[in-house]
Amino acid sequence: MQKHNYQKELEKILANLVLKAETPTLLLHSCCAPCSSYVIEYLSQYFKITVFYYNPNIYPDEEYHLRAEEQKKFIADFPAENPVKFLEGEFAKDLFYQTVQGLEDVPEGGERCFLCYELRLRRSAETAKKLGLDYFTTTLSISPLKNAAKLNEIGFKLEEAYGVKYLPADFKKNNGYKRSVELSALYQMYRQDYCGCIFSKREREKAKL
Repeated sequence: MQKHNYQKELEKILANLVLKAETPTLLLHSCCAPCSSYVIEYLSQYFKITVFYYNPNIYPDEEYHLRAEEQKKFIADFPAENPVKFLEGEFAKDLFYQTVQGLEDVPEGGERCFLCYELRLRRSAETAKKLGLDYFTTTLSISPLKNAAKLNEIGFKLEEAYGVKYLPADFKKNNGYKRSVELSALYQMYRQDYCGCIFSKREREKAKL
């Protein structure tokens, strides 16, 4: 099976946009401000972005709201080349727990996470279609702990289902993750030490013992 280079696929799309002198609209699903920082810096050169904060997985509630406020602050502070808007989705905690029911003890990075990816990406595709935006994608692939191949597989599947173009990506490439850490420090952002859900939080706390 041929291994995809999603960064090269993205670069081809961006080069084509420059060639055509187009600045399309993009719905960018974001899990948090630190992960979005490099992605916004990179993609705002080519797109008018709506950052979609849809993360019903996050635990506890205070963490959810802290990340949302940090996201809004970064968007307000960052001098993007093209417009960047913020849109908050529903904090549908019950939907997340229903989605991953029975997989509570699966280690982080497994099937539970894949269902969580799809939950958030599906709502992103639905929202992009509803708003009439040209593309959708997610910041999630910037994390070394996230499965970029699975994220892109889901993204392309949803492109077919909703008729909105999915923007392929593996944002950790080209030192993307490193740059996100630098921008987090530069903008003095709160940077969490777990993905977001109660299960990843417990796993991280156990690892510290």
